[in-house]
Parts: sequence; structure tokens; C-alpha cells
Amino acid sequence: MGYRMITFDDQTRILREKLVTMAALADASVQGAIKALVNRDDGLASTAREEDKAIDELEIEIDDLAVGLLTQGRSANDVRLITVVMKIARNLERVGDEATTISRRAFDLNQDPQLNPEVDIPERANIALKMLREALQAFISGDQARARAVIPRDKEMDALNKQLQRELTQQIMEAPSTTPRCLNLMVISKSLERIADHATNIAEDVVYLYEGRDIRHTGRGKARPVEVYPAR
Repeated sequence: MGYRMITFDDQTRILREKLVTMAALADASVQGAIKALVNRDDGLASTAREEDKAIDELEIEIDDLAVGLLTQGRSANDVRLITVVMKIARNLERVGDEATTISRRAFDLNQDPQLNPEVDIPERANIALKMLREALQAFISGDQARARAVIPRDKEMDALNKQLQRELTQQIMEAPSTTPRCLNLMVISKSLERIADHATNIAEDVVYLYEGRDIRHTGRGKARPVEVYPAR
């Protein structure tokens, strides 16, 4: 019985599958870190840190496979796909890092009284994760319009983070004893804002992949044209 040779297309399919697995792990890691905070569950906080190791390992696997594919000298479309997958993987790895940061701060906060309901961390997490999911679905489906819809939401997350930073700074001034708790919340808010940044980066990469247009550093709404090749 003969063996079928693994083709270039087989390898790119595996590359995509690994990226989707990595995305699911990053999403679950953020969710777990937030649940650890809300439910005051130190076990969940530890789980989020463990998931980060799996995310790191997948990034290495993706990079190794992608570099091997790049050496096969395929078309410009293939090169663009492979490089975008590597960039998305890098952003997902950083999402995992932010989840670890949140879980560590959650562990510290769990030693203090229950989370102040006025600090709606879960809602901020929902916004960031929705952006991430939409950007990744746009990659999977080849829907550049869906990717473009993610990008403006980054400003919303920036504004929410700045608002909370101001409120917590004011609370520190009025009640210095709350400083450790407020600082932990500040870090968590900043991590969620960075997750939104990574989602935005992924969305921009999706636009580049499927439109052949680089919209980074162009005011978000304006696209800087690059050489265009039809998507595969």
C-alpha cells in the first residue's frame, strides 16, 4: 500500500488548522482569567498560566512549518498567506501573554474583598474577545468587510481604558489604602485594551491578505495600495 505525498496545499491546510487551534486556546485563556477574577477562583488563574505554554508551543510549530513553506518558492499569494499566518500567530501569542498577566492580577485581587460592581471588567473583556473572534472569523471566511468592521472598535476600548485609569487614579488619591487593588485593576484594564489592539492588528492583516492593501498607519480608514494579487 503506497503513501500519498503531503502536498503544499496539505501543509497550508495544516498551518491554518494550527492557527485556529491557537486562536481557540488564546480565547479560552482570556475567558479563564476573567472567570478566575469574577468567581474568585485561584485554580482557574493557574489554568490560564498553563494554557499560555500550549499557545507558545503552537506559535513555534506554526513558525517552523511556515518557514519551510516559504522556502518552496510558491506564488505571491502563497507567500502572503504564510506571512500573514505567522503575524496572526504572533498576535495570538501576545494575547496569551496578556491572559497570563490578567490571571496573575486576578490571583492577587482574590485575596481582597469582592470586585467592585462599578468596575465592569467582564464587559470590557467581552468587547475585546468579540473583536478577536470577528477578526479570526474574517480570516477563516475571507471576509475583508468583516475585518474592516473590527478596526474602529479599537478606539472604543482605548476610551474605556482611559476612563477607568482616571477613575482608579482618583480613587487612589481619595483612599490610599486601595492602591494595591486599584493598580491591579489598572493592569487588567490595560491588558484588555492590548488584546483589542492585537485583534485590530489581525483584522488589518486579514485586509492585507484578501485585498492586497496595507492599511496599517494610514489613519485606519484609508488604505495604502500595494501590489495586488487575487486571493486563492
